Amino acid sequence: MASRRGAVLAVLVVVLAGYAVGPAASQDSTVRDRAGQWTAAHDGAQQYPDVHIDWDVPIRMSDGIVLKANVYRPIDESGAIEGRPLPTIVNLTPYTKLMTNLIDSALAAPNLRPLVMDLVHRINLSGTPFSGFGDLLHALDGGTVQTVLGVDRNLIRSGYTEVVADVRGTGFSQGAWDTLGAREQQDTREVLDWAAAQPWSNGKLAMSGGSYAGINQLRAAENAPAALKAIFPVEPGSDLMRDVVAPGGGIGTTFLPLWLNNVNQLKMLPDVRSMFDGSFDWSWLSARMADPTTNYDLLTEALLTPSLDELPSALAAALDATSDFRQAILGHPERITVPTFVYGGWHDIFANSATKLYNAIPLPAGRKQLVVGDTYHANPGAGTGAGDAPPRLDVLQRAWFDKWLKDIDNGIGDFGPVTVHEQGGDWKGLPRFPEPGVTHRRVYLTAAASGTAAESGYDGSLSGDKPGAASTLTVAPGLTTACSRDAAQGSAGITAAIDMCAKDSRIAERGGLTFTGPAVTEPTVISGPINLHLNTMHDATDGYWSVTVNDVAPDGVSAVLSTGQLTSSLRAVDDRLSLKSDNGDYTAPYNPITVDSMLPVPPGQPVTLDIAVIPTQAVLRPGHRLRVDVFAGNSPKSMAFRPMLNNTELKPQHLLLDPDAPSFLNLPTDHPVV
Repeated sequence: MASRRGAVLAVLVVVLAGYAVGPAASQDSTVRDRAGQWTAAHDGAQQYPDVHIDWDVPIRMSDGIVLKANVYRPIDESGAIEGRPLPTIVNLTPYTKLMTNLIDSALAAPNLRPLVMDLVHRINLSGTPFSGFGDLLHALDGGTVQTVLGVDRNLIRSGYTEVVADVRGTGFSQGAWDTLGAREQQDTREVLDWAAAQPWSNGKLAMSGGSYAGINQLRAAENAPAALKAIFPVEPGSDLMRDVVAPGGGIGTTFLPLWLNNVNQLKMLPDVRSMFDGSFDWSWLSARMADPTTNYDLLTEALLTPSLDELPSALAAALDATSDFRQAILGHPERITVPTFVYGGWHDIFANSATKLYNAIPLPAGRKQLVVGDTYHANPGAGTGAGDAPPRLDVLQRAWFDKWLKDIDNGIGDFGPVTVHEQGGDWKGLPRFPEPGVTHRRVYLTAAASGTAAESGYDGSLSGDKPGAASTLTVAPGLTTACSRDAAQGSAGITAAIDMCAKDSRIAERGGLTFTGPAVTEPTVISGPINLHLNTMHDATDGYWSVTVNDVAPDGVSAVLSTGQLTSSLRAVDDRLSLKSDNGDYTAPYNPITVDSMLPVPPGQPVTLDIAVIPTQAVLRPGHRLRVDVFAGNSPKSMAFRPMLNNTELKPQHLLLDPDAPSFLNLPTDHPVV
């Protein structure tokens, strides 16, 4: 749902987008050969030499509101627009197709790509304090631009039509923005019906695009219309309450304001051309004036409402599982009926959804595919298309659409089905996620000093045994997490350029409790959902906890692998929607995050929390250690809703390490880590 990464990143996309070629990882030689063929097919000479654009085509919805779309069609050797019906790709975006136009036009400029290629190849920031900035830039040679924006000229010139439409209330489309609501989802289906019925369409449709456009694809694929044959969502979310709105009951205070500000600003950009030809849409202007700041009421109420007794309507809806708002932001991947190829990132704002929605899709391997990179929301595709990595995203998308819309037997169904960049390792193909052979094991938190984190708020240990004696550790809210991978994740990756924060937690750990295990002696895989079971105590009537699971290198660098957070009063767990180990320990607790499910937090009494840590894939190399960090807050990424924050009084919180009621990590590994 990012805002086209903001104006600065949009410019970087224009300047630095390029191509690289490489085979898929961890596949047999046949699939690697086919991957090379997919790349050659996408990057080589195409059937058509050029692209024609029909600008701002009106599409009238059933309630009379008019959406505006650009239609991209191939031009043949004679200069004529292809008249035969072609398969059609649809993208619906809230970020105004004007941005798509500008970036696409720049990329279509003659001789730009060779210049960009040279520039990209010259950029090498590895070994510098800003290698993270290089990681962000190298999304741009991973096919990101073409797949996220929804305009791939090579794809069009190979014999496809593409439609990019502004969703209701954004861009040049009329109406009020109904953020992922029922009306917007109905609009999506009506746009698909419209596209399938056009003379330039052969009635076979697919959908493309990233972030918000990826979410729209998932919703359209639930009990999909007959014309929709495939989707390729990049960095989509499925359960947005747990992804970005309020994961663990903490309101997103970095990404949400940035996103809402950008969307609401972009939707105010007028159709300047219409001002000069007398066709300016006054209905468009009236709708914008009536609703200039969509969803700001919810964010403001979440941050400012002082008590639960004073909940205004928008915030009450956010904390009611049955409300229209909650239903709008809750996906149902179990209803998806068309072939789906998902790309996600371990540190994406929607990282919580990537593997979960893939597992929930009721399709066999081959008809669903998953690629997960070691990436943020701002750099999908980084690391693809080179060496032993999978092909670029635009290459995979072309192969996926050729298979399902053109019936080309190109072998894409044999790819994966799960391909991940294993943190601490390389790209890896899996038959499923979690990786076969892992087992959830308890790893206990103890007060014994590990000797590895002298500068942290407290240096504790991880052990295979319960602590021998009871102890109480105290952690206070602070600001050290402003320099953290959580902060980078919450900013969609914008602050990931600062290595000493995003790639090393030692500054953040000064304000937290650390628990570190012994160095492992053999490669140890972590694969799947993680739960941190904490026995806590509070001085106030609520609390807020943030945790990370880290890989500590022999030189002391502490790299976050995954993260979780929880407001103490919202700790209730719905067992029907949770996962457990064979011994009954939670592996993936599901918190309802509703007012009705709130539980009291009695000061001075033990309170047990199960904190869901985002599923991940990583490998601890020999000599590396596992670490758990525990914080009393997560600024600036998120904080508790204001009524709960008032109840915390920002007082110190206490972690109880008791042999009779231990705190432990439930960790999925192929070997013990302690």
